Amino acid sequence: MKKVVLFLTIMFMTMSYAQETKQIPQINVNGEGKVKVAPDQVCISATVETKGNNAKDVKKQNDEKMDAVLKFIKKMNVPTADFKTKQVALNPQYDYEKKKTSYNATQTVEIVLKDLSKYDELMEGLVQQGINRIDRVSFETSKLVQLETEARKLAIKDAKSKAEDYVSVLGQKVGKAYTISDNTQVYHPQPMYASMKSMAADSAGASNETLAIGEIEVTANVSVSFILD
Repeated sequence: MKKVVLFLTIMFMTMSYAQETKQIPQINVNGEGKVKVAPDQVCISATVETKGNNAKDVKKQNDEKMDAVLKFIKKMNVPTADFKTKQVALNPQYDYEKKKTSYNATQTVEIVLKDLSKYDELMEGLVQQGINRIDRVSFETSKLVQLETEARKLAIKDAKSKAEDYVSVLGQKVGKAYTISDNTQVYHPQPMYASMKSMAADSAGASNETLAIGEIEVTANVSVSFILD
C-alpha cells in the first residue's frame, strides 16, 4: 500500500511539474512611444557666494546681496510660492601655507518661472543684484503626468503593431499580453546661457536671442510578451 501511495505521489508531482514547465506560445517585442512638447516653465537654481577674512562681515555682505535678489524677484511679480531659499552656509577655509583662515558664505535660491518671456530679464537682473553662480537651469512642463500617460499608450500600441507584423506571416494571431515591463524617461533641455560677465553687461541696443529652449521629449519604452493564439 505504501508503494502504491508513493508511486501516485511521484506521478502527481511529475504531472504538476510538467504542467508548470509547459511553455506558453508567445512573442516578446519592444515598443516605444514619444511625445514632444514645448516647455512652459523654467526652474532656476542661483547662488550668492561671498568670500572674506572676517566671518561677520562675509555673512553680512552675503545677506545684503541676497536681500536685494529676493526683492528683485518679487519686483518681477514671481509668486511667493514659486521661489524659496534652498541652502544657507558659512564655512571656514584654512590655508595651511599662509596659516590663515578665510570664510565662504553662500545662499541659494530656487525659482520656478512660469512666464518664459521674462527669462532673459530675470537672469540679467539676478546677476546685477548679486547672484554670481548659476547652478542649474531646467526647462520643464507642467503637464508631465499627462504626457507620460500618452507616451505609455503609444508605446503599447507600437509593441502590439510589431507583434502583429511578425506573426501575420505565420498565420497566427496576437492574443492577450502576458507580461509588460515599462521604463519611462524624461529629457529636460539644459540651455547654454551667456557668461556671468556678459549677462551683467549693459544690453542697450538691438535685442538678441540668448538661447533656444528646445522641446521636452517624454519617452516610454516597454517590453511586452503576447500570447499567440
